[in-house]
Amino acid sequence: MVDIKSKIREWKRVLQIARKPTKDEFINSSKVCAIGMLLIGLMGFAIFAVFQLTGL
Repeated sequence: MVDIKSKIREWKRVLQIARKPTKDEFINSSKVCAIGMLLIGLMGFAIFAVFQLTGL
């Protein structure tokens, strides 16, 4: 069974350690996410194109 008090202590500790990212960290994270979305989108489009061209 989950101990609620220990979970709350864990969450509190995480929130105490967490901080707002700097501008550079935010920009770098945004770039990485954008590149990831672009790659996943291109892979999806390539799969779609292959299926359309082969008639499957």
